[in-house]
Amino acid sequence: MWRNSSYILRVSSTKSVGKVGYRPIKSAKKRLKDKLRILTSRKRTGTFSEIVKRINQTTVGWINYYGVSNMKTFIQELQGWLNHRLRQLIWKRWKLPRTKYVKLRQYGIQHDEAMKTAHSRKGYWRISRSEVLHQAIPNKRLVKWGLKDLSQFYEQRYSKD
Repeated sequence: MWRNSSYILRVSSTKSVGKVGYRPIKSAKKRLKDKLRILTSRKRTGTFSEIVKRINQTTVGWINYYGVSNMKTFIQELQGWLNHRLRQLIWKRWKLPRTKYVKLRQYGIQHDEAMKTAHSRKGYWRISRSEVLHQAIPNKRLVKWGLKDLSQFYEQRYSKD
């Protein structure tokens, strides 16, 4: 196990078609995801801006540490999962159907769709995957609220060109 990985950086080397590359080991990816899972827990207290600030500290620090390795696909998948978790957190915090309806209308959703989604009996995770919530809270809005776009940050920081 230790022959192909660096103990300090916790990366594994790969060889494919004459190129040598590095990527974070699975346990490092799992630890990051577990940490983000705790930070985006539905029962977490604190304001949304505090949560986003902690997420940004964690993800930027992780990318700065592991950035020399190849992880573009992992970062894209992580960003999608993280956005999903944040939509779920926001949906849970709106609590009442009345609040959900008002917020959906505020973000430009039509009356019928807002009413149907706000009074839905589906769970938070399922609703956070819905088209209506994606229209109300697109990725651009999450970035506007302070969340760093991980793919863009990784590309800027460690462009392989």
